[in-house]
Amino acid sequence: VQLVESGGGSVQAGGSLRLSCAFSGYTYSGHCMGWFRQAPGKEREGVAMLNTGSGDKYFADSVKDRFDISRDNTRKITYLQMNSLEPKDTAVYSCAAYKTASHSCRNFGRDFNFWGQGTQVTVS
Repeated sequence: VQLVESGGGSVQAGGSLRLSCAFSGYTYSGHCMGWFRQAPGKEREGVAMLNTGSGDKYFADSVKDRFDISRDNTRKITYLQMNSLEPKDTAVYSCAAYKTASHSCRNFGRDFNFWGQGTQVTVS
């Protein structure tokens, strides 16, 4: 599995960005997809998760009601729509995946086998 993120950039506070994670090398269905972020000097933080089969979603409290995660099964892309961005959202955002038989993905601490290279999001 290969994961490639895109869509990062700089935005003013209150603005929006949509990140994309392109999935290749395996069947997209049957995976938990996660978006994580890491700010300088801070630990990596789980942001959102999505089950590619059921579409079940899960969000960290810090982004709930502002961010959304979605998928395009045909194109094998996982999106992270980020609204009402705040300077504290500044970080490198990475997508990750692991294969699952479950219909839900609710544990950021699971062992994600595959990671993208990350994309920078800067909010000022």
